[in-house]
Amino acid sequence: MESSASRIILGIDPGSNVTGYGVIQMKGSKISVLDMGVFKMPKGDDHFEKLKAIFRSTSEIIRKHKPTEFSVEAPFYGNNVQSMLKLGRAQGVAISAALSENLPVFEYSPRKVKQSITGNGAASKEQVAAMLKQMYGITIDEKYMDATDGLAVAVCHAFSNKISATDDKVSGWAAFVKKNPGRIK
Repeated sequence: MESSASRIILGIDPGSNVTGYGVIQMKGSKISVLDMGVFKMPKGDDHFEKLKAIFRSTSEIIRKHKPTEFSVEAPFYGNNVQSMLKLGRAQGVAISAALSENLPVFEYSPRKVKQSITGNGAASKEQVAAMLKQMYGITIDEKYMDATDGLAVAVCHAFSNKISATDDKVSGWAAFVKKNPGRIK
C-alpha cells in the first residue's frame, strides 16, 4: 500500500545563462504540476553575478513552495571544459541553496531524466516537452524549454523514488519478507 503523504519536489536544470525549474506535488502516485519556469541570468560576462542570481532565485522558489525534496540534473559532459566548469558551478550554487534549507538532494544524469520521461535516454528536449505536455496538460513556451527540463528532473525523481521514499531499502528478497511479513500473501 502506497503512502498518501504529500511530497513537494523541486527539480532544477542548471545553466549559466538560463536555469529551468519545475515544482510538483506528489500524493500517493498522483503527480500535480505546481509551478515551472526559468531564471534568466544577468547579461554580461560576470560569472559570479550569475551564480549569485542562481542561488538567490533557487532560494526564492524554495521559500515560495517549501519543497520536501530537491532534484537536480547533472552537468552534461561535453568537449568544452570551460562550459562544463560553468555548469558545474551553476549546479553547485543551486545545490547549496537547497542544502541551506536542509533539503535532501538527488542528482540525475540527463540520460536518466530523458529515459524516465520518454523511455528513450537520447530523446530531444522537444520530445521530453511533448511527453510532459501530454502527461500533465501543461502549456509549453518553445522559447523556454529549460522550464520543461526542470520539470522533467522533478518528475524523474518522483518516478525513481515512488517506493524508496516510503519504504526503507532492503538487501534482498529474504530481508524484504522479514521486514514486511504482512505484505506477503
